[in-house]
Amino acid sequence: MTGLVIRSFDSADETRPFGDGKGRLDLLETAGGPVGRAVFEPGWRWSEHIKPLAGTDSCQEAHTGYVVSGRIKIVMDDGESAEAGPGDFIRVAPGHDAWVVGDEPCVAVDWTGYGDYAKPPSA
Repeated sequence: MTGLVIRSFDSADETRPFGDGKGRLDLLETAGGPVGRAVFEPGWRWSEHIKPLAGTDSCQEAHTGYVVSGRIKIVMDDGESAEAGPGDFIRVAPGHDAWVVGDEPCVAVDWTGYGDYAKPPSA
């Protein structure tokens, strides 16, 4: 095992496109588990662009991450909501919808919730 690992999301192990060309997830497989960088394009909304892949009424992934750029609105199933932007740490429990706010892509890095994100359930 090496003591230093440096990898680029630009050379991800896997890239998963979002519906309607509204972004993508770049996934790195690491010794500590998957780490992802999502690029959510303006107009992206979980309930429109990921829900058909997930097959659930709301996002059931728990997220722990960091917003690099852009803004995202997150609304929990119980109505609690917040907006996150550049430099914000986010921790989001399962059971939420989210969408891009404004006309700039939202880029977020997540180290807990992207392993199965935007991945159709296995048959």
